[in-house]
Amino acid sequence: MEEKILKKEKEDSKEKKAEEKKEIIEKNSESIKEIEELAKEERIERIEEKNREEKLKSWVPKTKIGLLVKEKKIKDIDEVIEKYKILEPEIVDSLLKLKSDLLNIGQSKGKFGGGKRRVWRQTQRKSAEGNVPTFSTMAVIGDGAGHVGLGLGKAKETLPAREKAIRKAKLNIIKINRGCGSFDCSCNQQHSLPFKVQGKVGSSKIILIPAPQGTGLVIGDECKKILKLAGIKDIYSKSLGQTRTTINIAKACLQALEKTTEIKT
Repeated sequence: MEEKILKKEKEDSKEKKAEEKKEIIEKNSESIKEIEELAKEERIERIEEKNREEKLKSWVPKTKIGLLVKEKKIKDIDEVIEKYKILEPEIVDSLLKLKSDLLNIGQSKGKFGGGKRRVWRQTQRKSAEGNVPTFSTMAVIGDGAGHVGLGLGKAKETLPAREKAIRKAKLNIIKINRGCGSFDCSCNQQHSLPFKVQGKVGSSKIILIPAPQGTGLVIGDECKKILKLAGIKDIYSKSLGQTRTTINIAKACLQALEKTTEIKT
């Protein structure tokens, strides 16, 4: 009996050790994945910075504002947004360090329309040669400090559509006012909105309400991308109408943010 008990204890201890090893390996693999993802992000950022610098070096301005920006006579993007119309994306690139993201406006094929949401929206038209597909995507850009832009691009391939969307987003960049308009928060930091705003495009309507610190972004995933790049950390929201039309709800969100500049705080 004692031998059986000892054998069982040894087997149990072996199993425990094996489980502990598995847990350690899983933890290490998770940490390794996180490190790899961070390294990839850093590499992508470095590549984007190099491409940006090369483009700016080879940039030949075609407008008066572009010439003034390249000669460094204008150094503030707010001055450009308030007084002029931006016709060259390099103006924005030279004055701001931007980050970009794509919104899920499309849907992959699935039974009964149950496909996953995706970045590319594919459409096609009939012609004598056959079906001609086109891809469209919506990009959002921002510096995380009160400047944000939205653009829709369409092309026969995915990468040109993405480039068009980012270019249009840079041309449509706006300035927003941030603040702390919540009654539950007494700080004077720019973590939320100064007051309640709303925007409506088509049947999609969105209401943005200031929130206290620590609340987070209580809003849909696609509008969350816009608010993050705009530099807003805490918000309450309410959406009405057809909210699954991502293009309209994103435009309504940007329209609401634009209304923060109507009353200067």
